[in-house]
Amino acid sequence: MGYTNSSLVSYTKFSPNHSGQRTHDIDRITPHCVVGQCTAESLGDWFSKTSTKASSNYGIDKNGRVGLYVEEKNRSWCSSSNANDQRAVTIECASDTVEPYAMNDKVLDSLVTLCTDICKRNGKKKLIWFADKTKSLNYKPKADEMVITVHRWFANKSCPGNWLYERLGDVAAKVTANLNGTDTSDKVTQAKEYPETPFMVRVIINDLNYRSEPSMAGIVRGQTRIGTFTIVDVRDGWGKLKSGAGWIYLGNPNYCTILDTVASKPALKSVDEVAKEVIRGDWGNGEERKQRLTAAGYDYRTIQNKVNEMLH
Repeated sequence: MGYTNSSLVSYTKFSPNHSGQRTHDIDRITPHCVVGQCTAESLGDWFSKTSTKASSNYGIDKNGRVGLYVEEKNRSWCSSSNANDQRAVTIECASDTVEPYAMNDKVLDSLVTLCTDICKRNGKKKLIWFADKTKSLNYKPKADEMVITVHRWFANKSCPGNWLYERLGDVAAKVTANLNGTDTSDKVTQAKEYPETPFMVRVIINDLNYRSEPSMAGIVRGQTRIGTFTIVDVRDGWGKLKSGAGWIYLGNPNYCTILDTVASKPALKSVDEVAKEVIRGDWGNGEERKQRLTAAGYDYRTIQNKVNEMLH
């Protein structure tokens, strides 16, 4: 195939540390953490030294600028795996120097934009993140698919750090949405676009993150399964799960489908009124009565006490 390089590049300094032309078509992207708040220039200087014995195809600096160090047609020395680097576009991202190696918004936004560009130029319409080493490395991508892999799967390293690792599902979904012309901005989505709460959503992926707050900055508390969930609040395109587990992003149709508003329960009757109905036999007897009253939202003990009071 004919290889090209990204037009997003603002700085170029080619590294001698590469293995020449790839032996495999590009079907992976491997993002890394630099472990430093570098500039495109300083990262280029580092990779330009033969003594470094490492390189990446691209780098994203602390200001979100993209550097090119090894052309996409060539295999970089980045992931401690010849097999991976032969088929992956590798990207070093400026980060903090300690775990979880957090990255700022400029870096994350640039990573999404660069991954979108890489996929588009290589004829891909979907970026996939499995969050599972065995599944990822054994998966054979379709002609229009790209898979995310990570350095920690090939060496005893934290790279790309837990901060980015927890967000790779979001990166993949945003890139895929971009490739298919879907706006994924969680900053412009308004609650008025959604049904009146509470309403139902159908989650259509196995690993939709739920976070501690309605923001990408929120801590990932876990992932949902495929299924139907109730949303009780909406803020800036994020929905709060009825369970209280956290917030999920509602703005991407590749994540979930918005369903109907949950029908409101009828207003509860007064204790006296229900007690009279119980005495009349409207609620059945014994365990059946208890189950029916509880399911309807009444406190069984309170109703029974009122019944006893009325009868005596």
